[in-house]
Amino acid sequence: MKLTLKVVGTVLVLLGTVWFFQGINVLPGSFMTGQIQWAIYGAMAVVSGAVLLVVAARMASRK
Repeated sequence: MKLTLKVVGTVLVLLGTVWFFQGINVLPGSFMTGQIQWAIYGAMAVVSGAVLLVVAARMASRK
């Protein structure tokens, strides 16, 4: 369970970062470039991934 949370959290943070930067027109070359909705989706993904990583870290510290 802990490993799954870490993997999913890391993927969400990485993808969310890419989506955010494409949404704010920093990373060009996609249909997402310059679309503010993708910046919002990316920010939500980064926050969700960070929460999962914190939960996984707390699970590890309880043992």
